[in-house]
Amino acid sequence: MRELVYYVAVSLDGRIAAPDGDFSAFPTSGDHMDWIFREYADTLPAPALTALGLTADNSRFTTVLMGWETYDVGRRVGLIDPYPHLEQVVFTRRHANERVPANVRLVSSDPVAEVERLRRRDGGSIWLCGGGTLASALAEQIDRLVLKVNPVVLGAGISLFEGDCRPRPARLVASTTFGSGVVANEYDLRHSA
Repeated sequence: MRELVYYVAVSLDGRIAAPDGDFSAFPTSGDHMDWIFREYADTLPAPALTALGLTADNSRFTTVLMGWETYDVGRRVGLIDPYPHLEQVVFTRRHANERVPANVRLVSSDPVAEVERLRRRDGGSIWLCGGGTLASALAEQIDRLVLKVNPVVLGAGISLFEGDCRPRPARLVASTTFGSGVVANEYDLRHSA
């Protein structure tokens, strides 16, 4: 069955973005970027892949899930098809009638039901890229949590899980410390014993 992986950058105080959605405080240079380029190229938007001369081979992910606010960060600057190499699913009720490219699918139904439907189909892992409200709605469905913990305190902003969800134990399966100060932690939420 396909795994749902919440792979996201986070501050030391558990924020994935500032209150206005800005995440520019997270470092975008340093040795952690080589790791991202090597291990998580599938998560780079198309313009970044082109600029870096990289190819997303879909070895990590074949589908990306995001809430409208996460999608809108790129849309506001003209990036309306950020991951053409992935099946793109954007969850929204308020913006369900917005015009988006054909390979960006807007879903206004229950996110859990959609994830269950996606799991039944063939494909690689499913990347939950944000935001915090969607992560809370899907908290019980998340198999793996990969946090790029950035050496910065935001003080306020969008939480990793924005809303109610029950406590879930997690088992740390990998941790990589980079000279940039970023620490990548991978947790298994299905086999936490």
